[in-house]
Amino acid sequence: MNNFDLARLSPHRVFSRPAWAALRKGTPLTLTDDDLERLQSLNDPISLDEVVEIYLPLSRLLSLYVAATQGLHAVTGRFLGTDDGVTPFVIGIAGSVAVGKSTTARVLRALLRRWPNTPQVELITTDGFLRPNAELQSLNLMERKGFPESYDRAALLAFLTDIKAGVERVTAPVYSHLTYDIVEGETRTIDRPDILIVEGLNVLQTSRLPTEGTAVPFVSDFFDFSIFLDAHEEALRTWYIDRFQKLRATAFQKPESYFHRYADIAEDEAVGTADGLWSRINLVNLRQNIRPTRPRADLILRKNARHDIEQVALRRI
Repeated sequence: MNNFDLARLSPHRVFSRPAWAALRKGTPLTLTDDDLERLQSLNDPISLDEVVEIYLPLSRLLSLYVAATQGLHAVTGRFLGTDDGVTPFVIGIAGSVAVGKSTTARVLRALLRRWPNTPQVELITTDGFLRPNAELQSLNLMERKGFPESYDRAALLAFLTDIKAGVERVTAPVYSHLTYDIVEGETRTIDRPDILIVEGLNVLQTSRLPTEGTAVPFVSDFFDFSIFLDAHEEALRTWYIDRFQKLRATAFQKPESYFHRYADIAEDEAVGTADGLWSRINLVNLRQNIRPTRPRADLILRKNARHDIEQVALRRI
């Protein structure tokens, strides 16, 4: 089958950046340069132009989706004769290490909070559901950290089940990027938001279904909308190494940092170390687990080598 046939059979409708930007339809810009400086992650540049052309249309679309879903819940409640209150609209954001998921999640949260029907928007990352380092070490999984098997999948599914059931004050573990481990005894509480954004490497991951047909929930089963951030491997490698270098001059300088031993090594050794971590762990995870889930997303945002989103693909309904 040729490329034309593959494109024609895609479930996604593809937009150029200008075509997508036109869908803003007058949605007001509510963020400033100062806001963006606070929202963006290390080594993930984003401009107000990108907010206007990519994220404002997306926030408009999501606001319409949320309103429609809220209406559907109300209709279903009338049919069942129940009143379960607000069921959070859950958005999943997936993609490689260093692709910019955190910035996308924070910008969307800030924009969606300004829509009248979604004043309460919370954000959580799946890092909190990684197994503690001691457990990963005992299972010989430290070099598989971020791979599907390194997460406490049962705990994550239980958390999302309670969220979608409208349970009050659902708690989640907390992860520290400084110590590279779960913070023992510390939790975050999510209390029935209008929208919950769940950001993580493998949130669109599936597994082999049992032949006997028993129910096996996936994390993505709890999503009302999903986004995949995409970029070429070489760009991701460059961004990962650049971020590693910037962290050497900042977070790695702290004695309590897990990566403190890399703070003062020579420049060429640091590049080699970062490149090794990328090739040995993150690239393998990208190829085996993350990128194969890309077609499952409702929206795919493709970045170029300058970190600009140049193409948007929206799943047809």
